[in-house]
Amino acid sequence: MLEQQSHQAILERLRPLPAKDVVNVLFSAICREVPRVRWMAITCMGETVARLAEQNMEEARVIMRRLLWSLNDESGGIGWGAPECLAEIMCHQGQLAEEYCHMLVSYMQEDGDELLQDGNFLELPSLQKGLLWGVARLAASRPKLLSNKVSFKDVAPFLASSDPEICGLAARITGSLGMMEAKPQLQELVADQRELLVYGDGDVQPFTVGELAGSALQEML
Repeated sequence: MLEQQSHQAILERLRPLPAKDVVNVLFSAICREVPRVRWMAITCMGETVARLAEQNMEEARVIMRRLLWSLNDESGGIGWGAPECLAEIMCHQGQLAEEYCHMLVSYMQEDGDELLQDGNFLELPSLQKGLLWGVARLAASRPKLLSNKVSFKDVAPFLASSDPEICGLAARITGSLGMMEAKPQLQELVADQRELLVYGDGDVQPFTVGELAGSALQEML
């Protein structure tokens, strides 16, 4: 179903089913190698966990903690799809966004020596892509919530990445959050013709880094 049907059709079929049961099945799909299956599962996870939260908020928190744990070195796993799912859930559910958005952002931030520096920086580029997609998705959906939690310092290193997907997604974040400090880097990136694919609205769309940088600059006008 995830591979062959539209996300709206899938969601309509899933809504009558028990939310907790659906979530347990979706966990096995968010790390699939087939991009469509993975992205459809992530989209469905967002709405389904939000539905679960309406019935039992603590059960929804358990799912959030399970996703966070999968990104922990001690979990023994890699956490494929976890940042994207966390963001998608928070886009659909405001209370969970308030409670957990700082954790998502922490994966962009380096650990520090000081007591209150608690970054959980993800070093694996493939996980960074999922993280930046998630932060960009949440920044577009809830910019006020993220505006005082994500700083330009957090995003700047990603704008300089040699990976076009990382660079392009970082540009999206700066636009959604109106990071004026990013303008010089964005202006340099406008001519960048490196290509990337970005998921949104049920489909994967092609962009260039320059297009995303240009769109970010337009958002700042």
